[in-house]
Amino acid sequence: MNPYIKFPPQSSMWITVFLSCLLSFLHHGSSSSSSVSPVLSTNNLLDTLDGFQNYTGISHFRLLNRRKLGDCLNPNPYIEIDVSPKSALEDDQMVTVTVSGVLLPSKSDWVGMISPSHADVDVCPQNLLLYEQTGDFSDLPLLCHYPVKIVRYWELALEKRVVVDEDRAQYVSNDPGYIGCKEKECKKFDQRGKCLVTTCSASITFHVINIRTSIQFVFFGAGFQAPCVLAKSSILEFANPHKPMYGHLSSVDSTGTSMRLTWVSGDKNPQQVQYMNGKSETSRVTTFSQDNMCTSGLPSPAKDFGWHDPGYIHSAIMTGLKPLTGFSYRYGSNSVGWSGRINFKTPPSGGSDELKFLAYGDMGKAPRDASLEHYIQPGSITVVQAMADEVSSGNADSIFHIGDISYATGFLVEWDFFLHLISPVASKLSYMTAIGNHERDYVNSGSIYITPDSGGECGVPYESYFPMPTPAKDKPWYSIEQGSVHFVVISTEHDWSKSSEQYQWMSKDMASVDRSRTPWLIFTGHRPMYSSCGSVDPRFFLQVEPLLLTNKVDLVLFGHVHNYERTCAVYRKQCKAMPKKGADGVDTYDNNNYEAPVHAIIGMAGFKLDSFPPKAGRWSISRISEFGYARVHTTKTQLDFEFVNAYTKKVEDRFRIIRN
Repeated sequence: MNPYIKFPPQSSMWITVFLSCLLSFLHHGSSSSSSVSPVLSTNNLLDTLDGFQNYTGISHFRLLNRRKLGDCLNPNPYIEIDVSPKSALEDDQMVTVTVSGVLLPSKSDWVGMISPSHADVDVCPQNLLLYEQTGDFSDLPLLCHYPVKIVRYWELALEKRVVVDEDRAQYVSNDPGYIGCKEKECKKFDQRGKCLVTTCSASITFHVINIRTSIQFVFFGAGFQAPCVLAKSSILEFANPHKPMYGHLSSVDSTGTSMRLTWVSGDKNPQQVQYMNGKSETSRVTTFSQDNMCTSGLPSPAKDFGWHDPGYIHSAIMTGLKPLTGFSYRYGSNSVGWSGRINFKTPPSGGSDELKFLAYGDMGKAPRDASLEHYIQPGSITVVQAMADEVSSGNADSIFHIGDISYATGFLVEWDFFLHLISPVASKLSYMTAIGNHERDYVNSGSIYITPDSGGECGVPYESYFPMPTPAKDKPWYSIEQGSVHFVVISTEHDWSKSSEQYQWMSKDMASVDRSRTPWLIFTGHRPMYSSCGSVDPRFFLQVEPLLLTNKVDLVLFGHVHNYERTCAVYRKQCKAMPKKGADGVDTYDNNNYEAPVHAIIGMAGFKLDSFPPKAGRWSISRISEFGYARVHTTKTQLDFEFVNAYTKKVEDRFRIIRN
């Protein structure tokens, strides 16, 4: 069982409170997923309501598992579903699904990709209470398992896209010729050769990656309200379900001489990473199970219908490297196969003169087909593509992703799709992360916020896929030095009060920084202290902000709010210093006369963007609601920051901090 779960003796009372809060939330409506998720207050339980709106991103597909699977009326003997190619599935490919023999095409027809293929897609009315964590309190029966993808055919023609869930699907009318029956076939002739029965067909395309388990495509009728099964494809297997996949790098210390490689495989036996002309290291193998997921009186998605086997997570440390130097590696084994050879670069060692890094939060992933899926983050693909260009050009030494990583939130297959998405950058540079609410928070789990934002994951998948140089399990805070920067990476989801272990660690770590060696002190975490959108926990602000001033933090990077915003040099909501225009017109903060930190919200890497209110905070200097990422270049005396629009590649905002 998950060691982080602590159920109080009065858990039945807590479940009642939990359901009441959710029900009240539904009556009050929803807003942006970045809204503040407060700490539990026994004095005012209504304080908890805002947090639940961050959890589900309710959509028709997310509620699919709550719809009755009745028998299709008047079964059609001609209906068939076919998949091409018919060979075993590759690791990354497009699959065409053709539905034929349809007598009356309907906009409500859809196809779901089910994995594993033996998953129960029958109705499970006895599981009603298990699914109320979706936020839907309708009295509806349930499907027993969530599909991986769904496709609704008519939406492709209308160029629409709707947020959905773990397994994916498409409406058949995504083929624009389906409703008009442009592809006709005669199934029955009379004695004179006249056609008596004409049927229609349609084809749609799914993007499939190696998720290790078998796949089956199921053709449903009657939409999402009361779906019934019309036909099932043959079962498809991956050519190599044990294939080592999705390798990504991270730093283990500040020397730049060691790098950790983490990858996923269906093989439980140790594998190797081979690098640097003949050196090799054997992997340490871990995994997690449904028993490790958090739950409550109402089983969570991770514990129940959102579960997908993660396979085995391999990790090995490459040593004896040189800082800021290019090498290559491959990973795997002779028995299950090897990855291609990948070129990568180590970061500069701490205390060296220069660093170029990219930073952002709240990325997630999006489908590369017309599928609907859980929590689509529409900007994610373009942001990764833009950063991949930066990496290929040598314009970056490392990457920092500060919370809300994959938005799997209990639908575990989404981690595979996210790892696939970031491979072009995370396999080539040190990819450092911070934990966010959608990785950690869950009721009675030990997180400081009681919202079910992680869907029952409680940090277990996150820490398995992204091992960072942290003090211990479920203590996801650390510091690391690269070039002229000392980074402090905290968890806003764990206790940060003055009496907490994390607070004491923050205080000690920042006080020990040698500013002659690493003159720049950058503080990072997920939830912000300043945002014109209001998503701020005042307790976090009051407890932790004094540490920033005491230790003369130069720059603070936060996510959680899905846009970009920059402040003056601010403390206690007062501008202590304003930037001045440099000779090149760039806003310049002079930290030779240090007054306070500059804060930047950089949660604009993928999730649907938040708009700004008409009135901004008086400490706010720049506000941009566009998808992109931060590009930062530091020397010993200058920190240059740019916000890059991922779609246009233009710099939308820039500033500079200087010191002697």
